[in-house]
Amino acid sequence: MSPEHRSEHAHPGTGTYLAVAAVLLIITIVEVGVFYVPAFKPVLAPVLLTLSAVKFGLVVMFYMHLRFDHALFRLIFTLPLLLALGVSIALMFLFGAFGLGH
Repeated sequence: MSPEHRSEHAHPGTGTYLAVAAVLLIITIVEVGVFYVPAFKPVLAPVLLTLSAVKFGLVVMFYMHLRFDHALFRLIFTLPLLLALGVSIALMFLFGAFGLGH
């Protein structure tokens, strides 16, 4: 069997896409819940950032099929994401989004 033929069959079926959609829905519900629960206010930014990153990863890996592309493409896409995440976290620390200075 040729590599092209194998990669065609490596893609998930409808059930997998529906399961990923259900996970995305659950994460979105959790995000909305976290936003409206006052107890989460001190950790709101990092929790929402983490949940958003998970959702982003799921969408990119499954619906944009990055999971099935060459590893170089994953690296090219993932490294800037990690850099942006690091800068975002550093800025949140710098401007007190984590509430550590209070």
